[in-house]
Amino acid sequence: MSNLPDESQKRFIAVLSKKMELGRSLNVLGHLSVGLASQLDDSETQYIDYHDMDGNLHPNLSHYPFIVLKADNSNKLRKVREEAISRDIKFTDFTSSMIEGGSLAQQQRTNETKEADLEYLGVCLFGDTEILREFTKKFSLYR
Repeated sequence: MSNLPDESQKRFIAVLSKKMELGRSLNVLGHLSVGLASQLDDSETQYIDYHDMDGNLHPNLSHYPFIVLKADNSNKLRKVREEAISRDIKFTDFTSSMIEGGSLAQQQRTNETKEADLEYLGVCLFGDTEILREFTKKFSLYR
């Protein structure tokens, strides 16, 4: 355990639209988390196993914090996405075009929508804590 890096160096941050109902928010967060995790390699992240006193394994949890914030609207989420792109930060996003129908219908609907017309529902990022704070500190914790 002592060979782990400082857990405050990096973090995951998800910023979700506060306009969604809870079930939709959890669905979007799940998609964002899985999508972002698939982009990261072992040299960037640290996953650890926890063991309880009875010897049971609680596997593969992130050593780094996962912070969930809320945004007032799609444009604020768009700006988070733009910052991530401009700073070369790994991210994933989720839009309203990705909700109904199966994956193929969602891809087609997204492909037929100009970026300026997309309604962002969430963005998830992973990176250095201080850099992420520079453009996410204005958002409130999701409660």
